[in-house]
Amino acid sequence: MVTEQKVAVITGASQGIGAALVKAYRDRNYRVVATARTIKPTNDDDVLAVPGDIADPKTAERVISQGIARFGRIDTLVNNAGIFIAKPFTRYTEADYAAILGVNLAGFFHITQRAIAEMEKQGRGHVVQVTTSLVDQANSGVPSVLASLTKGGLNAATKSLAIEYAKRGIRVNAVALGIIKTPMHAVETHAQLGAMHPIGHMGEISDVVEAILYLEQAGFVTGEILHVDGGQSAGR
Repeated sequence: MVTEQKVAVITGASQGIGAALVKAYRDRNYRVVATARTIKPTNDDDVLAVPGDIADPKTAERVISQGIARFGRIDTLVNNAGIFIAKPFTRYTEADYAAILGVNLAGFFHITQRAIAEMEKQGRGHVVQVTTSLVDQANSGVPSVLASLTKGGLNAATKSLAIEYAKRGIRVNAVALGIIKTPMHAVETHAQLGAMHPIGHMGEISDVVEAILYLEQAGFVTGEILHVDGGQSAGR
């Protein structure tokens, strides 16, 4: 059933930033297709939960096809799912490499390709990647080559896709994050992690959500890497 109510697809939607994005888009009257390995069913008829590993192309196929079958359209894709493993370069394992490239790059590729194909049919859409400011400002205290390899690739792909689809009504942007206060960071680490930012504290999930919602409504903005990082990308 096709309606005029917009639809957002959000990956990594079971907790943290992803779960907050589901709520934020619903608050703006979007229908939402939410996916993650551990996503739970919901009583909200305007939220479709699709469990699965985003690294698996079959998950991307289910998310988009079921979203279209249920809601009739795809207007926004937020590529929020990601893996971050900080290790010295020579200590990364083959399993680390496969996991990070699988989620951060293959996951992005398969679902974005399918989402953009649907956006092309309606002549408009918006794609947002969640990346990291470590791409621009490497930190000797946080050795994370695989994050830079994959998230840096997403930054580059964001600009490339923005130009490729600029005249087809599809915008593509990214938010490059500092360290955000999510459940993955124990409370006792917050002071130390906060001190890594020129602004002196960690970011909040709401900071990320507000940045993505700004990009959502900013019709003249495409190809932008919006840094939400407490000044990390500006320098130290």
